[in-house]
Amino acid sequence: MSELNSIALKILSIGKGILAADESTGTMTKRLDAINIPSTPDNRLLFRETLFSSESMKTCIGGVILYDETIKQNTSSKKTIPELISASGAVPGIKVDTGAKILANSPDEKITEGLDGLRERLKEYYKLGARFAKWRGVYIISDKYPSKLSINTNAHALARYAALVQESGMVPIVEPEVLMDGNHSAEDCFNKTSEVIKKCYEELILNKVDLTGSILKPNMILPGSSSDKKIINEKVAKLTLKCLKETVPTEVPGIAFLSGGQTEIEATENLNLINKHNDTEFIMTYSYGRALQQSALKFWSKDTNNIKGTQDTFNHRANMCSLAAQGKWSEKLETK
Repeated sequence: MSELNSIALKILSIGKGILAADESTGTMTKRLDAINIPSTPDNRLLFRETLFSSESMKTCIGGVILYDETIKQNTSSKKTIPELISASGAVPGIKVDTGAKILANSPDEKITEGLDGLRERLKEYYKLGARFAKWRGVYIISDKYPSKLSINTNAHALARYAALVQESGMVPIVEPEVLMDGNHSAEDCFNKTSEVIKKCYEELILNKVDLTGSILKPNMILPGSSSDKKIINEKVAKLTLKCLKETVPTEVPGIAFLSGGQTEIEATENLNLINKHNDTEFIMTYSYGRALQQSALKFWSKDTNNIKGTQDTFNHRANMCSLAAQGKWSEKLETK
């Protein structure tokens, strides 16, 4: 077992998933504005430190994706944020892309940037304690999108990123996100997501990335958010599994789904059904941002000093996701 493979398996160990706390300052400011909390470095740190000190970090969270600001901050007890996360047994990680920009010659689509200077930034993040990294490519669905141009350029960027991350001694999370926006059917999502993931693995293999030391972070197979072609959750699970079985090489140790606009309960229920039907060798778990933090953020906004109440809210959500990652969740448990 390679060192990268053992880090990946530590992040994905049974019942554990990833807390995506890598919102940029701009995104975090929008979230805090919505609950009337000033978006200062201290407030952003206070909320995150509250979550990272929670009891469920030891049992439900295998890795935490951080943003550049957060990985460099110190906690109230003078520990660094990576030290606080490591003390709970979770692995600190870092988002390294610099965001999605308009794709030249296809202005409706995006290309993720951040390869310039990445090797040097990765060295710095490794010294700060990061042991895995994340890069997100985004794709839209319509009758003509995602284009071949978008599929090829984003796959190439993800592969170059992954190779540099492994060179620096870290595990790359490969995140090709086919967005839920639109009125497409689940079948459209299945076809486009399959095409996107296949291309990503062609490029990863071409760039000699060690797939055993990587994690895939895909979307689930869902109809578009404005589609009237709704499907039952069982079908979401079956289509998602079919897509991944047909596109992901068996060397990949695990898959950590993004929540991608689903509510906390939807993201939990769908993950639970995926695990109930999972007949693959892949570990199937979560890498959730909003679907792990939303309730806690709402609770915290009423009284930022109520640390215990905020942590209790977060612990409940993390426990529900952990059960879903083992196919043991049920709706009854939500109200206990």
